[in-house]
Amino acid sequence: MSTFDLVISGGTVATAGGVTRCDVGITGGRIVALAERLTGGERTIDATHRLVLPGGIDAHCHLDQPRAKGLASGGAIMADGFETGSRSAAFGGTTTIIPFAVQHRGQSLRAAVADYHQRATGNSYLDYAFHMVVSDPTAAVLGQELPALVKAGYTSLKVYMTYEAMVLSDRQILDVLATARDLGALVMIHAENFECLTWLTERLEAAGKTEPKYHATSRPMAVEREATHRAITLAEIADVPILIVHVSGREAADEIRRAKARGLNIRAETCPQYLLLTEADLDLPDFEGAKCMCSPPPRDKASQAVLWQGLKDGLFDILSSDHAPYRFDAGGKKLHGMKASFRKVANGLPGLETRAPILFSEGVVAGRFDIERFVALNSANAAKIYGIYPRKGTIAVGADADIAIWDPEKKVVIRNADLHHNVDYTPFEGMTVQGWPITVLSRGDAICDGGVLHGVKGRGQFLECGPPEPVTPPKGGLAWT
Repeated sequence: MSTFDLVISGGTVATAGGVTRCDVGITGGRIVALAERLTGGERTIDATHRLVLPGGIDAHCHLDQPRAKGLASGGAIMADGFETGSRSAAFGGTTTIIPFAVQHRGQSLRAAVADYHQRATGNSYLDYAFHMVVSDPTAAVLGQELPALVKAGYTSLKVYMTYEAMVLSDRQILDVLATARDLGALVMIHAENFECLTWLTERLEAAGKTEPKYHATSRPMAVEREATHRAITLAEIADVPILIVHVSGREAADEIRRAKARGLNIRAETCPQYLLLTEADLDLPDFEGAKCMCSPPPRDKASQAVLWQGLKDGLFDILSSDHAPYRFDAGGKKLHGMKASFRKVANGLPGLETRAPILFSEGVVAGRFDIERFVALNSANAAKIYGIYPRKGTIAVGADADIAIWDPEKKVVIRNADLHHNVDYTPFEGMTVQGWPITVLSRGDAICDGGVLHGVKGRGQFLECGPPEPVTPPKGGLAWT
C-alpha cells in the first residue's frame, strides 16, 4: 500500500520564507509531508534541477464579465470565460484565480454574485474566489446584502473612481469604506479622476485627436496621482485599510510610499503591462496601438524603473495581470471600427498566462529580486491579503497541493499561437523569457504537464475567503466611531 498519492522528489522547494531541497508528499489533494527523502508514492514526479513553487494566484483578472450599460465602448464581448481563462492561467503556473462579480446600477449585489456563480460553476480547471464590484451602494446593499455576503466568504470588494457606469462619489466611497471597516472586508480602489479624464477626452475629440495614442493623453499621470491621493485620504478619514489596484507610474507610487511612511495601511498592486510597455506602444500604425490600451495607460521607462524598485522593496504587495480578454477583431477592440475614437475602444489586454513567467524572468533571472520575493509577489501575499492563506500560497503541511514545477533554464519566446487563452493577440508577442512552469498541479491533480492539458474542466472549486490580512485599522478608530 502506498504511503502517498504522489511524491515530488529531488526538487528545490521555495516559499516566501525560504528555499530548501526536499521532497513533497501529497495525499488527498493536500501536502502531508516535507522531508529530505520520501518514498512510497503511488506516483512520483522527478523534479531534479527544477524549482518546486506554490502555484501562482492571479488576484485581479476579468472573465466572462457582462458589460455595464452606459460604457462608451459597451458591447465588446470578453473572449475568455472560466474554461479558457483558467486553462490559460494553469499553463502559466497559476493555480488560483480571483475575478470579479460585478454589480451594475439598479442590480442587487446578491444577484450579481449568483449570476457569476452560474458562469463559473462547471467550467473552471482551477479553484477560484470572487471579488465583488459595488457600483450601486444603496442602503439595502450596504446594510443587508454586503454583511451577508462577507459572512459567506466574499471578503473583498472593488470600487471605481472612474467609468460613467461604475464611478462612485467620494461620499459613496466613504460609505463603502465605513461598511467594510465594520465588516472586516478589504476595499480595492481603481484610482483615476473621472471628471478630469472626461474633460480631457472631450477636448481631444473636439480637436479630432481620436487615435489610440490619445487614450494615454486623456489619462495623464496627474489623473492617477490625484485620485490615488484622494483614495488614500478617504481611507485615512474612514480609518480603514485599502488596496490600490494596477498602479501605473511614478507619481502614484510616490503617493503610496508617502502614505506608508505616515503609518497608513495601504496595499498596492501593479501589472506586467506597466513594467514592459510604454505610452509609445499605443502609437503603433494600423490601429495596432489599441492592443495596448488599458486604464491607467502604460507610462514611460522612468516609471517602469520606479515600479520595479517598488516590487523589490515591498511598496507593492502583488503583481496581477488585470487580464481583460478583448479580441482584436470586430467583436472586441474593433467593434466600432478602426476609425473609432479611443473612447469607444474596449479597455484592457490579456495576460493571465504570461504574468508569472514575465515576473520570474524579469525579476529573478534579471537579478532584480530573489526567488523568495517572487513567491511573495506571485502567490503568498495575495493569499494572505485575500484570506485564503495558508490553504493557498505556500508549500507547507496541510496546504492544498497547488504546485508549479518550474524549469528555471527554459527559454520561451512568447507567441500568441502558443498561448491557451481565447484572445487573438498578446501585447508581449516576440518577448523571450527564461523560466517556465512545466508541470502544474491543483490540489494534487496535474492540470498540465509538458505542454499538454490533463485537467478536467469543472473540477475547480469556489473558495470561501476568510478575513483579509490587513483588516485591522491602524489607529483604532476616529471620533465618529
